[in-house]
Amino acid sequence: MRIAILGSGGVGGYFGGRLAAAGTDVTFIARGAHLDALRTRGLRIQSPLGDVHLPAVRATDDPSTIGPVDVVFFTVKLYDTDSATALLPPLIGSDTVVVPFQNGVQSVEVLTRAVGAQHTAGGTAIVAAVVAEPGVIRHTANDRLTFGELNGTRSRRLEDLYDACRAAGFQAKLSEHIEIDIWSKFVWLSVFSGVTTVARLPIGAVCDDADLMAMCQAAGLETMTVAHAKGIKLPAKVFDDMISRFQGLPPHAKSSMLEDLERGRPLELPWLSGAVVRIGEEVGVLAPTHRFITTVLTPYVHGKQSA
Repeated sequence: MRIAILGSGGVGGYFGGRLAAAGTDVTFIARGAHLDALRTRGLRIQSPLGDVHLPAVRATDDPSTIGPVDVVFFTVKLYDTDSATALLPPLIGSDTVVVPFQNGVQSVEVLTRAVGAQHTAGGTAIVAAVVAEPGVIRHTANDRLTFGELNGTRSRRLEDLYDACRAAGFQAKLSEHIEIDIWSKFVWLSVFSGVTTVARLPIGAVCDDADLMAMCQAAGLETMTVAHAKGIKLPAKVFDDMISRFQGLPPHAKSSMLEDLERGRPLELPWLSGAVVRIGEEVGVLAPTHRFITTVLTPYVHGKQSA
């Protein structure tokens, strides 16, 4: 199996590195100092589940040097989604599948327009990982990928991907209801990202504060209500599990959006709390908690220059 990682940051770097360490043919598509480090020093993963050092990895900024692959991990930040789709054509063969392991709930729609439904699957990543420095991924919690065909069938190409993931030693699920999985993640992620970032606190401090936990519950109910209004049949367990999921994280864990805010980077806000508000307006659902989060964080959405 040949895999291209389009977006080799925390998510792509971590899972791509684990796959490469297990012997899968992986090529990283990156840019700037991170690309230079991958080419000259390889890839390092610092993780409580075991460190990895790959002294030599295949890395490029030009997909045309790779050619068609079996699977593309589409793991760019959400604000880079539209520009990154222009890099996909050289990677697409007759049975290539592009799987978006991004935050938010709109990636499948964008990729379907870009490469066609036959080359698009759905996916989610549950992981806390960031680029600590060029060529180094710092992983702190969770390591699970979920993916599935849009029509709910079990395809050979995704079964092969599942086997590769299991061989790499991280958790994987081949889903027959990927839309529900994507929205299930979005419920807790929209809350985790929004509340930790607006409070500038890791999840442990949020869990220790009764008022912030009440804010989490209010925001979670809003996202659940928006999903139901769109016809996404999320079970009540999704909301019930949200708080226990937060409490099960390491107390120092931060959302990637908080990490980005602290580093002066652009935020994925418009596709997280902003998306809850926007989609809510489309289906007639108010989302005041997410609107507050969006309003307070919007001055920082473009990074340092807008703060």
